[in-house]
Amino acid sequence: MFQLGKAIVSEDVLEKDFVCNLNACKGACCVEGEAGAPVTEEEVTLLAETYPKIKDFLRPEGIAAIEAQGTHIVSPLDELETPLVNGAECAYVTFSEDGIAACGIEQAYNAGVTNFKKPISCHLYPVRIQEYSEFSAVNYHRWPICDDACVLGKELKVPVYKFVKEALVRKFGPHWYSQLEKVAENYS
Repeated sequence: MFQLGKAIVSEDVLEKDFVCNLNACKGACCVEGEAGAPVTEEEVTLLAETYPKIKDFLRPEGIAAIEAQGTHIVSPLDELETPLVNGAECAYVTFSEDGIAACGIEQAYNAGVTNFKKPISCHLYPVRIQEYSEFSAVNYHRWPICDDACVLGKELKVPVYKFVKEALVRKFGPHWYSQLEKVAENYS
């Protein structure tokens, strides 16, 4: 672990390799698991505001789940999350003809309908951020459904921090990311 500003960063973010391999996993991270994607207080507001704009990009099952549960839920552990469809996939997920999961929010963003790309927790994955009162913990999350992404990342020699560069810049800013790159250059 090392400190960068008000973040404590795991060396795994520098050491591990990762590149999503959607042809292999089919976007399982949007479908697997026991909870929706973590969302921030700010994103709760953004989800409520953008829902009418992104609704046309969502599946009927997702729309039904959102209209029944809300644009976000509060988990039994008092955490903010995206709602699920019948306890399974994220309500904002869409599927391509070949069964690959994608984010309806991101599709609306790519179409220029909204300025909200998707929840930062999704954008950062496989990096997970835990917020504490004095600092943020930045960790690499290992999940067996992403084994193919680890293999592809190793083949392409792409460390986690480079794979999620855009998301890390979005979360911490360009200066923080440039400092992370300097740490990575000196790390070996």
